[in-house]
Amino acid sequence: MKGLQYYWYTRSPLLILLIPVALVYRITIALRRGAYRAGVLRSHRLPLPVIVVGNITVGGTGKTPLVAWLASHLREQGFRPGIVARGYRGRARSWPQQVRADSDPVMVGDEAVMLAGQCRCPLAVAPDRVAAARALIEHSNCNIILSDDGLQHYALQRDLEIAVIDGIRRLGSGFLLPAGPLREPERRLREVDMVVVNGLGKAGEYPMRMQPEPAVNLLMPGQRRELQEFRGQSVHAVAGIGNPERFFHTLRQAGMRVVEHAFPDHYLFKRADLDFGDDKPVLMSEKDAVKCRVFAAANDWYVPVRVEMPPVFSDRLRTLLEPAIASNRMRG
Repeated sequence: MKGLQYYWYTRSPLLILLIPVALVYRITIALRRGAYRAGVLRSHRLPLPVIVVGNITVGGTGKTPLVAWLASHLREQGFRPGIVARGYRGRARSWPQQVRADSDPVMVGDEAVMLAGQCRCPLAVAPDRVAAARALIEHSNCNIILSDDGLQHYALQRDLEIAVIDGIRRLGSGFLLPAGPLREPERRLREVDMVVVNGLGKAGEYPMRMQPEPAVNLLMPGQRRELQEFRGQSVHAVAGIGNPERFFHTLRQAGMRVVEHAFPDHYLFKRADLDFGDDKPVLMSEKDAVKCRVFAAANDWYVPVRVEMPPVFSDRLRTLLEPAIASNRMRG
């Protein structure tokens, strides 16, 4: 049986039945944002520049890989970035939580642990992004904050907003939840500073390319294999991510015969989920790997990705950051 997300991207007439609920959702988010603008709900200004990276759709668009790229890029420019995130589905009993590459993804969330391993910079998670950012400022020497998936978290004031959309699926049916994938109306994209498209974009959008890197063995991370080495082989492709089809397509493009195993986003894997009764290689995303490494077998691999951004994006980012940096110096 196909899930609701399938129908969001096929423009099914069945979605019309959900439009009344979507209208209620639209009114709710409009009232909430209006409350922040009127000061009924309080938003907080931090003493550091804040860049928010998010999306207006449910599901994977590539925002977290872009955050990792931004952290690396900002460090190259002389900044000391820190990252805050929600810690989605983390089961910690207290928040905020500082996150390291060896943190338990069950406690702090899979994407946070993945980011900590990729970026090697201070990272804190909490449902309250303001509290997470203040913990970062207190316990690290960061001088700029990146907020992963915080576009709708209006309690945290921001200097730059970057929205990421999928170049193939884009905005699906164009309806708000639950009739479509939208968290906010499409016009929200006109308010952000930059729109990044995972794939080919339209005029005014910045294209992002996600290039697969050599596969890494979960049991022995020093062991790597070029994807071409799997060409012609039948492999099990495991994906508990927002857009598993993108991952499956990447493996098929590399010439593999893919046996697909799609799981819900942020799925908490068990060893039994990766035992298929044969000796075929098991390939997964890096986000899934952080949850599977504790029970990994010799034939389990993950495929990291490398983000490529055009120079015009870097130039625009620097231009947009200048006023925020100057304002921060004045406040200091």
